[in-house]
Amino acid sequence: MTFIKTTEQDSKYNHLEKMTVSQLLTNINNEDKTVPLAVEKALPQIEKLTQQIVKKLKTGGRLFYIGAGTSGRLGVLDASECPPTFGVPHELVVGLIAGGDYAIRKAVEFAEDSTNQGWLDLLEHTISEKDVVVGIAASGTTPYVISTLEKCNENNIITGSISCNKNSPLSITAQLPIEVVVGPEFVTGSSRMKAGTAQKLVLNMLSTATMIQLGKIKGNKMIDMQLSNKKLVDRGEKMLVTALNIDQKTASTLLQEFGSVRKAIKNYKP
Repeated sequence: MTFIKTTEQDSKYNHLEKMTVSQLLTNINNEDKTVPLAVEKALPQIEKLTQQIVKKLKTGGRLFYIGAGTSGRLGVLDASECPPTFGVPHELVVGLIAGGDYAIRKAVEFAEDSTNQGWLDLLEHTISEKDVVVGIAASGTTPYVISTLEKCNENNIITGSISCNKNSPLSITAQLPIEVVVGPEFVTGSSRMKAGTAQKLVLNMLSTATMIQLGKIKGNKMIDMQLSNKKLVDRGEKMLVTALNIDQKTASTLLQEFGSVRKAIKNYKP
């Protein structure tokens, strides 16, 4: 199979510094419009990986995202949003980034080139055959990610990947690869742009579809969300008003008593 790194190919746009702000924004937007269509083409791959994640999590497993740079940060972001959104433990979906938590804010030089640190990072979480590990790398060539998936394969751990090049080393390594081919970036090689957007969309799909399958959504409502601020408390009260046909004062009392929308609905006695 031929591997062409389209994420690094020269942009069809040139002399960006001569464009007006309006031209820059319009052209960036035009490129961004192509991303959902590229994701659509990968839906069968996304479905296969999601099904395996659901299966593993239903039997006590966990989901790990592992990446470097922008890809790693996107994994950490998606993982960190699962507990407040779906009321799951922080240990259920875990995001790991080359260079550790420091690398979330500042680049750690050469961290992505390590071929053993990713596996060591997973071992700190007592990784096992119950879990699923998804490697994220726009180029599909990041050593930190590829080597980690190789070790997972050796230890009978299901592996998936999200990349933006066809037939990349990462895709070949992963058991369940997802390839969202977005083509060259507006700024040549700046994969935080279209590739990053594509990865974010896929991560949204993986975690959201999984949590719905695990019963964390009722109707279309986040009934297990953490009531961690006034906005979410107000949202919870409105859910109860609609679900139980009660006034907001009663909803507020129920929410204070039971601490969650799900428990309030379950224990409500008219």
